[in-house]
Amino acid sequence: MTLVWILTLALILGLLAFDYFFHVRSAHVPTLREASIWSALYVGIALLFGVLTLIFGGAAMGSEYFAGYITEKALSVDNLFVFLIIMTSFRVPRENQQKVLLVGIVVSLIARAGFIFLGSALLNTFSWVFYLFGIALLLTAGNMLKPQTEESHSAQNIVVRLARRLFRTAEDFDGDRLFTVVDGRRLMTPMVLVMIAIGGTDLMFALDSIPAIFGLTQNVFVVFTATAFSLLGLRQLYFLLDGLLDRLIYLSFGLAAILAFIGAKLILHALHENNLPFVNGGDHVEVVEISTGLSLVVILVVLLITILASLFSTRGRTQTAMANIRRDAAAYLDSEYTADAGERERIFRRLLEARDHIIALGPDARQQVKNEADLMELCRAAAASHAAAHPAHEIRPSL
Repeated sequence: MTLVWILTLALILGLLAFDYFFHVRSAHVPTLREASIWSALYVGIALLFGVLTLIFGGAAMGSEYFAGYITEKALSVDNLFVFLIIMTSFRVPRENQQKVLLVGIVVSLIARAGFIFLGSALLNTFSWVFYLFGIALLLTAGNMLKPQTEESHSAQNIVVRLARRLFRTAEDFDGDRLFTVVDGRRLMTPMVLVMIAIGGTDLMFALDSIPAIFGLTQNVFVVFTATAFSLLGLRQLYFLLDGLLDRLIYLSFGLAAILAFIGAKLILHALHENNLPFVNGGDHVEVVEISTGLSLVVILVVLLITILASLFSTRGRTQTAMANIRRDAAAYLDSEYTADAGERERIFRRLLEARDHIIALGPDARQQVKNEADLMELCRAAAASHAAAHPAHEIRPSL
């Protein structure tokens, strides 16, 4: 087993090193084709690892891995929405977003590894910890049912505010450098603050995701590998899902249902293993335990329903259009957002598509649009800027 751990860690570290030296080290904006190919490759590696686990570890271990991987992957997609808000809040140049995401993934891996080994030690020593994990997941599920908007998250969290007070920070980015010199003084760039915000957010996410996967398996190797492979490729997935994250309006409801299901599974397991004197006199309680196979089926069905419902929802398309207008107009009008002409043209065309969607809405659906006048004004400002830069281009008329 020691050799398996060594080979697995070598594979994970090798993939991270490859990601840095061949993609992130040279700042650039990934194309949709690049993001698609590498996302598919990382998912393929994760699935292949699962097949090998199934072959060499048995059906139980393999199903635990796939259940854990799918759950962690779904949670990581939901987390990308918060990463998007942080990037937008700090006005991170598009070319440098890859580096921030990779650092966030590394921090997340380290944090989760620590939580995994700590959680395993607690569960092996105190069986009543299953109760705590189950209750924590039920509370998390309840919180996920609350409306999640850009205003409900803030990149300016307490860690970032403390860092601004303790350290001298420059106002502007200097490429992807962490430090710069302004008026002869060495200052941190906002890149450091973004990484602090992403890292702090990752720590909070770990508190939710680790109890969830322990509800599916207590095998430390499976927990670690399922978590690690769900994080690898997250950088590419961010760019692949760019513009679609707001579309998944029901994903949080699906994840809430999954976490509540796993939380109930943990509590049932805790009752079965019970040794608390004030519960059934310290004896175990005869309850039905939920199998990993059933858990995998429930997770897949819930995710499939919520994703399809989101993609075919008019409300989802409208919410995506509104979010795209706000972010794409701000990005296009920000001369420092990107120096890539192709990327600027891409976000401008997406802005026009979002505008046309809002215009084409019927009276009933149009009630879902908030601050329509402000959105159209953003479109006109971006169109005017585009016309000034490309006088020969013809722009479709707006409202």
